[in-house]
Amino acid sequence: MAIAGRTPLSRLMRAARSFLDPGVFLHPFRLMHYYGYSHVKERRKLTLGRDVRIAPNVSLAHAERIELGDQVQVGARCSLWAGKSQSRIRVGARTTFGPECFVTAADYGLAAGTRITDQEMVERDITIGEDCWIGARAILTAGITIGDGAVIGAGSVVTRDVPPGAIAVGVPAKVVKMRA
Repeated sequence: MAIAGRTPLSRLMRAARSFLDPGVFLHPFRLMHYYGYSHVKERRKLTLGRDVRIAPNVSLAHAERIELGDQVQVGARCSLWAGKSQSRIRVGARTTFGPECFVTAADYGLAAGTRITDQEMVERDITIGEDCWIGARAILTAGITIGDGAVIGAGSVVTRDVPPGAIAVGVPAKVVKMRA
């Protein structure tokens, strides 16, 4: 006994409509375009040290202003976005990013009376020292410096500088102890 609307013929018709949908044929081209624009073309612009590992689905913006030191590892679905015109992201040797980290060197202005997206971007450099560990889904905002050997906890939002050897966690991230 067939369930209402689930006869073999109706399932076949739905499958045929789905297969013949032009979007099905266009989708692979959209994926290739996005991948090329957010990773392949941008990756060529990076300044890379030796033995850098970057997951294939990392999103890069303005990569000509991104520098990754020797043996840096960038996890799956991370985003490294330098500013459009001047701000840089510099990452020291042997730093590791967990999956889904977001690093942006530019913010929108916050002046009252003007739409946020109509305001000039505020660009500030981000510097991450050597031998740092940036936990999964951490967010690093424009203008911060993370000292050598620091650890940023998973899910933390870094809005201020983190000293060398510190362990910082939370929203906003605060130093909870030092690696001694």
